[in-house]
Amino acid sequence: MGCIVMSTNLFNFTLRTSIYSGENAAERIPDYYKGLNAKRVVLISDKGLEKAGVVRKIVDIFKAHATDTELVGVFLDTEQDAGSESINRATKYAKEVNADGLLALGGGSVLDTVKGVKFALHNELEDIKEAIDSGRAYFTWPEAKDIPIPHIAVPTTAGTGSEVSPIAVVYNEQRKIKSSIIHPFISADIAVLDPTLTTGLPPFITAFTGFDALTHAIEALASPKANPFSDAYALQTIRLIEENLEEAVKKGANLKARENMLQASTMGITAFFSSLSAVPVHNLAHAYGAMYRIPHGLANAVFLPIFMKEVPELYREKIGQLAQALNLDIAGKTKNAIHADVLEKISALQKEVGLPNDFSAYNISKDDLDVTIKAVQTDPAGRSYPLSAEIIRKIGEQVSGTITSPIN
Repeated sequence: MGCIVMSTNLFNFTLRTSIYSGENAAERIPDYYKGLNAKRVVLISDKGLEKAGVVRKIVDIFKAHATDTELVGVFLDTEQDAGSESINRATKYAKEVNADGLLALGGGSVLDTVKGVKFALHNELEDIKEAIDSGRAYFTWPEAKDIPIPHIAVPTTAGTGSEVSPIAVVYNEQRKIKSSIIHPFISADIAVLDPTLTTGLPPFITAFTGFDALTHAIEALASPKANPFSDAYALQTIRLIEENLEEAVKKGANLKARENMLQASTMGITAFFSSLSAVPVHNLAHAYGAMYRIPHGLANAVFLPIFMKEVPELYREKIGQLAQALNLDIAGKTKNAIHADVLEKISALQKEVGLPNDFSAYNISKDDLDVTIKAVQTDPAGRSYPLSAEIIRKIGEQVSGTITSPIN
């Protein structure tokens, strides 16, 4: 009788953040901190959310709740892409108010800022750039130890999923690159998904943050390190975005669509970090975002269909599953035909929600292409799936607006 040889691929799937989702879920934040044994909480947000009244809403919730947990300070001086200098200022402020708990309220930049503060406080750093000088600070369990700082994240956009991810993307102003801190314990203890806090989000931001979540899911699905758990999260993310993004953009007060997009964002990043390997769209988006200060979700939205068109082999294996999640009929079609249908669907959604298909608004000239090639090839996100100068240039010509992409 022959010997049966079985092979397995080792993978890890972790979601350490407890999630509370639903209308007015934020009302219970002080109670959540009580459960985490936090007494002095600092709220970190941004001036836009202060102007929109969202910060005041959270402050009032603390005032209305009689618990042992006190909101001891509000820090609003955060920057786009979680700038290292604003992380340093927020860290200093948290020390000054003697905070023992962190509350992140905002989009991906704020959420990543707070993760940077958490890391800096735990490691007694005055300058977060000490941790990211090489472009990436990567820690794994069991060598990476718990960070016992009570931490709650409240996303006000549905895209980055940073409220649950163990990744903080930090902009290094000196080197002009986006660096990453990857640590299993920098993610929040609790994520609060409250759709009432996202209804005032402008349509354009709703659209490109939604495409950020879609990009997370598609890159997770195509990843060489994908696994059954990450596939399940990725496919459900894609379904929810296909069903809800346009509604959230055009009817921003629709709480169900907003809640579904928040859940899609959380699931999308979970799939992404649980299969982290080839992330070429993010590689391009990080490099261009750092160079031209393009919002990350917008960069992903523009690059996604163009890269999928130019490098179809990365998506071929699961193109049928992707198409079905996008509500496309694949019966009797070849993989090439299915791929074409997927590109058409993504590009149509891009157009329907008011997103551009290039960066012509950023005045990127053909003369910049050599610089962008170097930026993409040296970006830390490209280590697992290096891109050739030829493909970076070809894609760069299309996104700059100097050559029209045939997708749309």
